[in-house]
Amino acid sequence: MEKPPASRRRRKTEGATSPRKGARAKAGGPGAAEAALRERFDALLAHDAALAARGFATIAGVDEAGRGALAGPVVSAAVVLRDGCDLIRIYDSKSITETDRESLFDQIIAASVSVGIGVAQPATIDRDNILRATLGTMHRAVDALRVRPDLVLIDGRETINWSGTVVPLVKGDARSLCVAAASIVAKVTRDRVMRRLHRRFPGYHFDSNKGYGTRDHLEALAAQGAAEVHRRSFLGKIVENNLSMF
Repeated sequence: MEKPPASRRRRKTEGATSPRKGARAKAGGPGAAEAALRERFDALLAHDAALAARGFATIAGVDEAGRGALAGPVVSAAVVLRDGCDLIRIYDSKSITETDRESLFDQIIAASVSVGIGVAQPATIDRDNILRATLGTMHRAVDALRVRPDLVLIDGRETINWSGTVVPLVKGDARSLCVAAASIVAKVTRDRVMRRLHRRFPGYHFDSNKGYGTRDHLEALAAQGAAEVHRRSFLGKIVENNLSMF
């Protein structure tokens, strides 16, 4: 076979080895995405490592899911991770996809010293109000741990009445590794509950809206009324005001 002219061979070789082209590939390729994940993970890890260096050897992260929903339970998770956890995709559950959350759930369980779950059903929410019910689930999640934490980090501004050291951490699911892990466990646990509720009450589309006040959920409420899994204390004005927007 006849070889192409030397000039063409040279241009092809130069194009393949061009530093500029190589830099663009490196900047926008899989390696850059992995590096960004690693940097984000290292920041979460460093936060908890600094606390461990102050003497808090066993740190539990706590977060909730479903606080603002119109239906279904509120769920809290407490997570104590093993040393050396290297799940670089862990982050605030709201910032990652449902598929990634489901995948990370099993990995977090495997990488944990212990995981605790606390749940409050709609009747409890209606009786106690959502704040008290949520704090109750956080307390039960910590109590469900097989180890006693030296420090409990809670996502948000509220704290719980617990005998140990408790620190609220605003935006904790984007700052602390164990809180981010707890946010994923709580979210996945609750989403699975809502998918099961969808099979019992398919008309409300709980599989997609997870009980939150989306348009399809509000329209279903207007057409069918509330089901036993709705939070009566959340309905009324909330639904009325939202429906008036459509």
